[in-house]
Amino acid sequence: MAFEIGVLADYIKVQGGFAYKSQDFQNSGTNKVLKIKNVRFGHVDYNDTAFISDKLAQATFEWSTKEGDLLISMTGSGPNAPQSLVGRIARVWAGEDTAWINQRVGRIVLKEQGSIHPDFIFYLLSQQSSQDFLVANSSGSANQANISGKTIEMLPCPLVGYEESAKIASILLSLDKKIQLNRQINQTLEQMAEALFKSWFVDFDPVVDNALDAGFFEQDLAFSDELLQRAEARKALRVSSAYLEHHKPLPEAIRQLFPAAFEECAEPTLGLGGWVPVGWAVSITGDELTVKGGSTPSTANHEFWDGGDIHWTSPKDLSGKAEKILLDTERKITKEGLRKITSGLLPAETVLMSSRAPVGYLALSKIPVAINQGYIAITETKSLTQEYALYWLDSKVEMIKSISGGTTFAEISKKTFRTIPIIVPTSAVVTAFSETAGMKLSKISKNVEEISSLCAIRDSLLPILISGELEIR
Repeated sequence: MAFEIGVLADYIKVQGGFAYKSQDFQNSGTNKVLKIKNVRFGHVDYNDTAFISDKLAQATFEWSTKEGDLLISMTGSGPNAPQSLVGRIARVWAGEDTAWINQRVGRIVLKEQGSIHPDFIFYLLSQQSSQDFLVANSSGSANQANISGKTIEMLPCPLVGYEESAKIASILLSLDKKIQLNRQINQTLEQMAEALFKSWFVDFDPVVDNALDAGFFEQDLAFSDELLQRAEARKALRVSSAYLEHHKPLPEAIRQLFPAAFEECAEPTLGLGGWVPVGWAVSITGDELTVKGGSTPSTANHEFWDGGDIHWTSPKDLSGKAEKILLDTERKITKEGLRKITSGLLPAETVLMSSRAPVGYLALSKIPVAINQGYIAITETKSLTQEYALYWLDSKVEMIKSISGGTTFAEISKKTFRTIPIIVPTSAVVTAFSETAGMKLSKISKNVEEISSLCAIRDSLLPILISGELEIR
């Protein structure tokens, strides 16, 4: 039997965030401030936050977060931009850092402890009908919609006791905890692949190790300061107790793939101050990577979109994604729409990088996909691999941003991108990296698929559990 309906104000009130001033914010620190962009659907995105001083953090401790807190975006967009919809509700999960909430980020606070389980409120606000209510009752424009605490408190809410609400929340929460676990595993796998690329192809650890063992740095050569500093740091690390106790050496077969010397190249921005591993080539991206761009068929022409079943992506598909994997897209196009895109349908395993607004979202597409004009796509390589290209881009994002042009927003053109210098290791080393990174990306992809299935189960159960239509025995 369905529950009787009241309003959220029967159980909760909304606490607004603190109105920090622009001069309060720092570029770095330990005290993160969450703005509305950090409130995602179901979770908080702790990337690209502002920071405040320890003194201000202590003075505004009332606005700090803790596990189980429910945060809601009180400014956002209308239904035309679902990713930034006003009224997004996020839960602070176990193990997350304490952060501070800025103005226009609301926090749901129970009026009386034990009256209703807070996670029931989280799932009530997560369902589509609740988001529709908040959007419909927002003020402002479609591009900047606002809701007040009073609007949130007037949301229809089932009148349910604590025990019943706790049982309902526990079912949904068990699914979300598995989703969170998968995301944490994926984050660890991502970090491992990134760390391996950095060690092999940015810091050149195996080459430096081999060179130290071979006495290469004892030669009377005009080494760059950067190379000498790297060698000295590596030498000190290798005799440290922590390194000796915890370091797992590379298998000998892998280590032998790396040279034992460096040579100077004509491009001082490459390698370690212009010194690169012997036998590794120096090239430019235009000679090594096949680069393509896309376009957007007219959105006014329904023939291009209605009933479409071909994946078409814009960079917002990657916005807020933790994983560098693309398995689905928000929009689909028709065959007629695809004909309007000169780059056509790109194959699975295409590397994607957003080229504007902002530059640097990355993904490896696991599906054939058409792209809009906001991407640089790498469909194949000359002597590298797609895994290498993906993590090379990841290591170069800040550099690519620095050479981007544009007036309204930063943009890296394909012409400029093709001129970027790149080191090309031997095929054996690239293959060794790609085999390891590929296994991690495969695991990440399977976890993302499972996350999608779990989300579908949760979302189908959500409305019938919250309404009381599905009785829990």
